[in-house]
Amino acid sequence: MNDRQPGKPREESRSIHASALRPHGGYRRLRSFQLTEIVYDGTVAFCARFVDKRSRTHDQMVQAARSGRQNIAEGSRASATSSQTELRLVNVARASLDELLLDYEDFLRQRGLPAWGKDDPQARDVRALGKEHRTDRSDRSDPTDAKTYAPWLNHADPAVVANTLICLVHQANYLLDRQIHGLEQQFIEGGGYSERLAVARLEERKRTNQADRTDQTDRSEKAPACLACGQAMALRTARKGTRAGSQFWGCTQYPTCKGTRPV
Repeated sequence: MNDRQPGKPREESRSIHASALRPHGGYRRLRSFQLTEIVYDGTVAFCARFVDKRSRTHDQMVQAARSGRQNIAEGSRASATSSQTELRLVNVARASLDELLLDYEDFLRQRGLPAWGKDDPQARDVRALGKEHRTDRSDRSDPTDAKTYAPWLNHADPAVVANTLICLVHQANYLLDRQIHGLEQQFIEGGGYSERLAVARLEERKRTNQADRTDQTDRSEKAPACLACGQAMALRTARKGTRAGSQFWGCTQYPTCKGTRPV
């Protein structure tokens, strides 16, 4: 029998409600978000300048860049309640940037434009810009200043702009890979509020079921004899009628004997 007193909170429920939600939001301070915002703005400008607005590629590139930024923000906001949701959304952001990366590579290849290698001097210069900016920044809570990359993103040569954005996408992907790894570990170790709540619910259900089985066993051990035939009786539950759902003692010889006794 469940011996929990009316109005008394279960131990599991109390522990869940007593724990505060995880810190969430603050995505504007994430370096990954700052980079993807520059990539998004840069992609909008790039497509307006160098990609036919009537083409499907134009819309796909803008939407992929937007998805990279938006899903990081949505994942950060969802982190308070669900680590699994945050992890899923950050993975969506990572996949969107991979799609955008392919579009930039296609742009260069299909037009016979040069693609910078990892050790190309210009690629190193772009990577160095971000490092210098983070080092010199006095207020680290502010988003990365997009003006830092303006000379590259506003360049007249589409190859320079495309390669610069490719460098920024690679940097964002590197940070997202690290972010995803950390979220995976966090999810394994404890999860968010909804995951902990689900665990508590399962534990409570297991405890309640165990208590019910113990109660059934106790009652079965105290089963009376049938007054009609003297045989053992078993605990049963009424399925219909005015007493549907209530328990009673029924003869184990039913339907030969229909003797019953109240619990």
